[in-house]
Amino acid sequence: MRYRTLGSTGFSVSEIGFGCASWWGKRAFDEREAIGLVHAALDGGVTLFDTGAAYSDGNAEPRLGRALKGRATDGLVIATKAGTRHDGRRVVRDFTPAAIEASVEASLRNLGLEVLPLLQLHGPARGELTDDFLERLSGLKRRGLVRALGVNSFDPEVIAHAAGRSEIDVVMVDYNVLRPDRAPLIAQAAAQGKGVLAGMALAMGHTGRQVLKLRRARDVWYALRAMKNHRADIARGARFGFLAETPGMTGAQAALAYVLADPNVSSAVVGTTRLTHLLDNMAASGVVLPEATADAIRAAHGRESRNRT
Repeated sequence: MRYRTLGSTGFSVSEIGFGCASWWGKRAFDEREAIGLVHAALDGGVTLFDTGAAYSDGNAEPRLGRALKGRATDGLVIATKAGTRHDGRRVVRDFTPAAIEASVEASLRNLGLEVLPLLQLHGPARGELTDDFLERLSGLKRRGLVRALGVNSFDPEVIAHAAGRSEIDVVMVDYNVLRPDRAPLIAQAAAQGKGVLAGMALAMGHTGRQVLKLRRARDVWYALRAMKNHRADIARGARFGFLAETPGMTGAQAALAYVLADPNVSSAVVGTTRLTHLLDNMAASGVVLPEATADAIRAAHGRESRNRT
């Protein structure tokens, strides 16, 4: 595993991060298997684990805490999110300072930590990132509860604004082979000293037509979610099926190599519920995308751009 600096935070993170969310955190997914994946990631050199208070009906964060129990956490960057939570029935959105502070305290208990290495705001609106709000948030660092602050958003305007704020240390964007337009935004954030995490780094497996590979209940769950929320990406992903033909690497490794080819990306965060997939993802660290594949990706992007005009 190779490592990169996380902006100006002073942290070093593994090129491949482990996303602790979705089916991984669901109670329907066997806890021993879920914890085994975290331990395999740790043994493979992964140092970044990303979760959130609202993920997996609220079960992902405490499950990660149980997975980390008894393991050395020095040197790990455990990232969680605040601003959303699960109330037992649905996801509730609350960006009041009091709610953020309560979320931090709950996250510390859930994760078994004394301080959160990275706290990210989960999908804030630009107008919510006010001077007063960010000053209150910075108080969490001064109190020693949080070491670094971040913003996770798929809205370019929000990320651009967050990158310009001195209180924010890290931004997390949806960057993958289907989102080449994020590259200038990532460069802008890095130029302002921000660490950049690439979420959805595998484009939810759409380049490998994962929605058609229904083997277990988890596969059906992911497919239904994709059909509901990311239908356009399913069709777009099929146009990048040639990634699976990249010599010497799998399609997933080629997709991750594309993301990590951007030196401004600190880590590509990927979730999985299968050990074979985890090992495959970790092996993408340090892999260089062949120029022929990079040319094919650029050509596909060019065709998409022309079709939109």
